[in-house]
Amino acid sequence: MSSTLERHAVAVGELLVGEGPAVVIGGRVSLRAHRGQVDAREVLRERAALVEPFSAAELPAIAELADAVVVGAAWTRDIPLVRAASGLGLPVVVERRSSASMEEWLMLADYCAAEGDGRVILCERGRLDLGLMRAARAASGRPVLADVSQDVGLSAAAVAAGADGLIVDGGPERDLTGESGRTGGAGRSGVIGTYKGAGVADPVRGAARGFVRAEDLADGLVARLQVGPTADQAPVPGQAEARRVAEEAVTIVGALIRHETPATLPECREAIDRVDAALATLLERRVELAGTVQRLKPVGGFAGRDADREHALVVAMARRAPTLGEALLAPIMNAIIEAGLHLSEQRGRE
Repeated sequence: MSSTLERHAVAVGELLVGEGPAVVIGGRVSLRAHRGQVDAREVLRERAALVEPFSAAELPAIAELADAVVVGAAWTRDIPLVRAASGLGLPVVVERRSSASMEEWLMLADYCAAEGDGRVILCERGRLDLGLMRAARAASGRPVLADVSQDVGLSAAAVAAGADGLIVDGGPERDLTGESGRTGGAGRSGVIGTYKGAGVADPVRGAARGFVRAEDLADGLVARLQVGPTADQAPVPGQAEARRVAEEAVTIVGALIRHETPATLPECREAIDRVDAALATLLERRVELAGTVQRLKPVGGFAGRDADREHALVVAMARRAPTLGEALLAPIMNAIIEAGLHLSEQRGRE
């Protein structure tokens, strides 16, 4: 555990943010809407993951009932409150003010780390600039969260851009300062690569670097993770549905993007489960495409198999999976192709 924490991973309750799988965090609570007129303990009642204070008077309750304190985007310039929140002895989640540059964001994070015990997490919220978020993570070495509460359809894009966790609070939140978490209807085309370029040829590689727009991601994966229309066309989904979408994103996209080094057998099995979920999603997509091929080919079914193309496919896959190599990949791909053909024939008879 110590070697992991040295790489700036931060524990928030039972979740480790920054290494291993991406996580989903629910329960961001802002006390600002109450403007100090309600006892913080009455609002919280029970333990919450992330809590944003309105004033220093609420910090004792937050220290008792929160897993982390939030330095909110609406008041990052309130230095006395920032200093007091940072000194609580809790992890500090530093949100970026919408007009703040990356340098300003990271300077504030460094200040919070110096005033506290060093456990600082960056958080991009509001109209998400996921390319900038990715760059901030690389420049600072600190873990980053993306608050997708206002457009959960960006969950997959956020994980692909390198988010170590997603915040989902299940509905719109607007405090009385006028700061809003709304994304402005970004939907699937929300920004993921505005920082230092966008639009690379290989969407998966590009996503790993953070230089690809959301619409350039693998359409099958992102479509599977969407919740109906984009945010400017439909209400924000309920908390249970939003959390499901976020969890699908950290599971499926995370399996493709995030490198894991599990240290225990349970952790290893959990990592395998995530990879298998991604495999199942891709296999389902492949079967759909294989069915389309069968409808387009003049000779379909098993009679239409192209041995040269199948061999070329195995050779190309072996370059991406050299540990398996052609010898082991060939029977695997043959089984996948045959399963698709059997399903196509079965559907043809129905």
